[in-house]
Amino acid sequence: MASAAFIDLDRTLVKTATGPVISAALRAAQLVPGSIPLESLVFRTFNTIGETLPMMLFARQGATAMKGKSQRLVREAVRSAIPELTAMVQPFALQAIERYRAEGHKVVLATTSPYDFVEEFARSLGFDDVIATRFAVDAGGLYSGQLDGRFVWSGGKLAAVSEWCAANGVDIATSSAYSDSVYDSPLLEAVGHPHAVNPDARLQVLAAARRWPVVNFDLSPGVAKVPVIGTELQKLALTFARPELIPYAKFSISGTENIPVSGPAILVGNHRSYFDVFAVAITVGKTSRTVRFLGKKEVFDAPVVGQLAAALGGIRVDRGTGSDAPLAAATAALEAGEMVAIMPQGTIPRGRAFYDPALQGRWGAARLAVLTGAPVIPMGIWGTEKVWPRNSQVPMVWNVLNPPKVTITVGPEVALRRDGDAAALADENTARLMGAISNLLPPEARVAREPTEAELRAALPSNYTGDLNAEFDRRPGTD
Repeated sequence: MASAAFIDLDRTLVKTATGPVISAALRAAQLVPGSIPLESLVFRTFNTIGETLPMMLFARQGATAMKGKSQRLVREAVRSAIPELTAMVQPFALQAIERYRAEGHKVVLATTSPYDFVEEFARSLGFDDVIATRFAVDAGGLYSGQLDGRFVWSGGKLAAVSEWCAANGVDIATSSAYSDSVYDSPLLEAVGHPHAVNPDARLQVLAAARRWPVVNFDLSPGVAKVPVIGTELQKLALTFARPELIPYAKFSISGTENIPVSGPAILVGNHRSYFDVFAVAITVGKTSRTVRFLGKKEVFDAPVVGQLAAALGGIRVDRGTGSDAPLAAATAALEAGEMVAIMPQGTIPRGRAFYDPALQGRWGAARLAVLTGAPVIPMGIWGTEKVWPRNSQVPMVWNVLNPPKVTITVGPEVALRRDGDAAALADENTARLMGAISNLLPPEARVAREPTEAELRAALPSNYTGDLNAEFDRRPGTD
């Protein structure tokens, strides 16, 4: 049998209640009173804590409130709200819909909301069908004040979905469901692939007990939110990414106004130290945004650190495998309006390569920019190697009396060529963005010089015992 994906509407497909938008459309068409007692309070409470029994009692009276209204006029009124409703849809929900359809599964909106309020909106998004509460209509096309069938909520939603599955040859036991509400637990228990989306407090506990995946359609897959308060973990962490909380380094940060305040963006910077991630985080912390770091698999494989990196939105890169998975994940993030950070060098240069004034980069950032059309914002990073040298297992946290200076300079968008032969574009655009990064570094970074033995050792792992002047295969742009 076939499988399907059943997706709830409010606080799931969209982040907040659709009620205020639909009510405004009905009010503009003079189909409902100018003000409904407690309506705004109900919606604010719903947006904060999710569904409650009193709210559902209020919703159940919808059929009575619409008695005598024309079904045709109601559908015309809510049709005018489709653009505003579409703007409320969470970006990764759209990607989930597209993924299920590409895999040949039916995608169904399963909601307590009245069918006539949401059916055309759902169809416009690509849903195959809608399971929703229906208001009965009399012979004259007016709502009778009664329900046509069951109230599609909690156990009633499960029953409606089960009936739809039986009628459409779909196996509910192999299907998927997405909801924010503990009251949808009957449906989530019945499907083979339940997902708690932006879960209310009780569903958060149930999902943890049942080991159901928790999904946030406003964030990249795997990115964690802090339970109850619903804040992205990275956003919370960035509130503590402040220079004054790192006494073993002095920071000079400029150009953050070049980081777009919203929409997709690719941050690219040079790589000098393990401390670079902290430097970028502190820079991004000066904005209101979060960022998805592309990092090598060794970071994600490390105990505790790896899980934290994933929860903070990191994108794992298995260098040398040729896998397009990191590019696909970064593309999805950018298409959803998120920001991605890449170190085009791929790794910290070793030995003499560390002191080469000509920065070498790999194609990833340039390919991603051409593929998505996202702007590329360069960052020049300098001095981080003094905070955390390559030959040290940990940053020099004890150096608080004379901390080294770390300079991060954010430049304007790099002008890239976006049409032509793919390989030629990758070469040219990579050269452009590496040049833009180089131009943001201090003059000394662009002058060739002979490093001392101590400097060479600092640019190599602490356990390295070979020739200090060796050339390494893991040179940026080739590994």
